[in-house]
Amino acid sequence: QVQPVESGGGLVQAGGSLRLSCAASGRTFSSYAMGWFRQAPGKEREFVAGISWGGGNTYYADSVKGRFTISRDNSKNTVYLQMNSLKPEDTAVYYCAAHYVGHTILKISTATNEYDYWGQGTQVTVSS
Repeated sequence: QVQPVESGGGLVQAGGSLRLSCAASGRTFSSYAMGWFRQAPGKEREFVAGISWGGGNTYYADSVKGRFTISRDNSKNTVYLQMNSLKPEDTAVYYCAAHYVGHTILKISTATNEYDYWGQGTQVTVSS
């Protein structure tokens, strides 16, 4: 129903910033909570940040809280992840994912297996 496509990854020095974008096809974008996940080589995919269908609720992993900001623009079918004060440990492939909740559920899910659609990922590399 929706196909997320990530962009904006790249190479950045520690302490720098990047802004990731996730554009999603489909006509029911506002029915989905959206999340950002990341996966480093040899490690499991982990939750980074999530946002409710209307954008009013957000939730962040402790490792990025205060540094990353998630937002969405439903008129553009787009979700953003502003990443500041980047650290080498942030290096990973970043994935955008959609979780169907209709227009009722506001709690953000952090579970990978509860998300229905996934993008292809975009590489973020932070050098020291």
